Amino acid sequence: MADILASLRSLMASQSPPLDALLVLSEDYHQSEYVSARDKRREFVSGFTGSAGLALITKNEARLWTDGRYFLQATQQLSDQWKLMRIGEDPPLDVWMSDNLQKEAAIGIDPWCVSVDTAQRWERAFAKKNQKLVQTSTNLVDEIWKNRPPAEINPAVDHPLEFAGRSVAEKLKALREKLSSEKARGIIITALDEVAWLYNIRGSDVSYSPVVHAFAIVTLNSAFLYVDKRKVSSKVSSSLQANGIEVREYGAVSSDAAMLASNQLDQATGVNFGQNGVCQNDTCDNDLIWVDPASCCYALFSKLDANKVLLQQSPLALAKALKNPVELDGLKNAHIRDGAAVVQYLVWLDKQMQEIYGASGYFLEGEVTSKKIPETMKLTEVSVSDKLEGFRASKEHFRGLSFPTISSVGPNAAIIHYSPQAKTCAELDPNSIYLFDSGAQYLDGTTDITRTVHFGKPSAHEKACYTSVLKGHIALGNARFPNGTNGYSLDILARIPLWRYGLDYRHGTGHGIGSYLNVHEGPHQISFRPQARNVPLQVSMTVTDEPGYYEDGNFGIRLENVLVIKEADTEFNFGDKGYLSFEHITWAPYQIKLIDLSILTPEEIQWLNRYHSKCREILAPYLDKNEMEWLKKATEPMKG
Repeated sequence: MADILASLRSLMASQSPPLDALLVLSEDYHQSEYVSARDKRREFVSGFTGSAGLALITKNEARLWTDGRYFLQATQQLSDQWKLMRIGEDPPLDVWMSDNLQKEAAIGIDPWCVSVDTAQRWERAFAKKNQKLVQTSTNLVDEIWKNRPPAEINPAVDHPLEFAGRSVAEKLKALREKLSSEKARGIIITALDEVAWLYNIRGSDVSYSPVVHAFAIVTLNSAFLYVDKRKVSSKVSSSLQANGIEVREYGAVSSDAAMLASNQLDQATGVNFGQNGVCQNDTCDNDLIWVDPASCCYALFSKLDANKVLLQQSPLALAKALKNPVELDGLKNAHIRDGAAVVQYLVWLDKQMQEIYGASGYFLEGEVTSKKIPETMKLTEVSVSDKLEGFRASKEHFRGLSFPTISSVGPNAAIIHYSPQAKTCAELDPNSIYLFDSGAQYLDGTTDITRTVHFGKPSAHEKACYTSVLKGHIALGNARFPNGTNGYSLDILARIPLWRYGLDYRHGTGHGIGSYLNVHEGPHQISFRPQARNVPLQVSMTVTDEPGYYEDGNFGIRLENVLVIKEADTEFNFGDKGYLSFEHITWAPYQIKLIDLSILTPEEIQWLNRYHSKCREILAPYLDKNEMEWLKKATEPMKG
């Protein structure tokens, strides 16, 4: 690690102008949350493996900013050459740099790896002391990264209409109408899931996300896909061409963005798909280029005339979040198969914990009968999560996991985004809480579910904490709210039962989920963070419901279901707004043994009994006799 920092500092000094600081971001050229192995530059320089974080290297310091999900993990992974900066507690990066770097400091950044709004925010902050953001011509980390993984050539594939639900032609028509209404003549699309959704293609360039490394440019008359052409088969190429989409090399997006700015792109192609578009030739007065400031990189923005750019959230973000009926059916079916896999896993794990560890098991609260266990029989966080993946892999349309499984025992469960590694992970412990947060990619939908269980005798404190989390989970899932309500307003519902005891959690409560796309999908969210105010919750959106509680060094608890937003059947309709509610589409039991019934209201008990009854009914066709007997026992009606 010392060598990496020394090499970077030497490179920083050799730049023109010499750099006083270098920013190394987590994101790739598309501002992705999850990136391919060769784009994990921040992980390479810092050793911190979390998905969110930002590294700053100065002449004599190295600091890493990350959010509350990763405080504990970063503390464990950073060497003593690094200082952890806790977002929300320590000064933000731009404030710290403005205050601590000298006047006229030169701060290096790869303009391909930073979004427009982040770069502009930093430039404003630096202006106070005449500090400047310097766009490096190459990525300095890449220059010193000797064994950087090579680019992979993974094929792009068509995502058939039977799963997509809307044709490319329909999506392009709607997009062009939106461009026209905003006086824009073109849009640069940089978010990988938006490119995949618009053109109905999928790929495997990023682990856990079925996307292709690609950009898109759509004008009122033409459409382009920028991708390594070796990834595009003749079959995919012909279906793209049939929709008027020209395939170009990935790197050509830079020069084409400049041509788009000077209004030469359409002319240069000689292609006019006016019949697909909104305008013919020069009959429009549209003059703006639309870019999403949160996902478009600064390098492409710099090719445009800033006075003729519409800096606004991509119209595809909301269009993609509003699931069509085919996508909703697919998501519901995927979650049923996924729920069956989770139940099969719990049945297997319950049996193993009793047989190998002498645990009282999922249902009973007895003391553990200690046993001498041969090394080959021991269960670890990784070995059991591999078994869970096996149950999922046997299901129809399975394509892989949707994120690395968080399989965590005892103190590890307190690390919110814990990622167990085979060499260092913990053994399962019948006396400790076990939390598993996992999901899968199926052709018809993406899943994400968390359950927390105990195979021994949970303490009264663990039960009280679990029940408080469950109460918050039920309260949010049962909410009814008027149209126009955002996720910021609802986040408190999941926290109130925890606040009663002086407990809380450092993450948001819910995120959208893709339709065989990214497991974390915007633009909406349920969170205390200000950006959750930006987009109201709307019918046919998906959102997770996942409150938690984490006690460092002891245990962690989280419960998560995926919900679909639907119209609520309310008795009245004040203000003629229309009211909305949630529908659960995740099916797996909550562990009754961990519930303190004295804390639940009769209504909450009634809801749990109804949900458990539906679990039995919905999952029955997917389970064998033994698994079904277990599920019946796990969902027996509770009496308050």
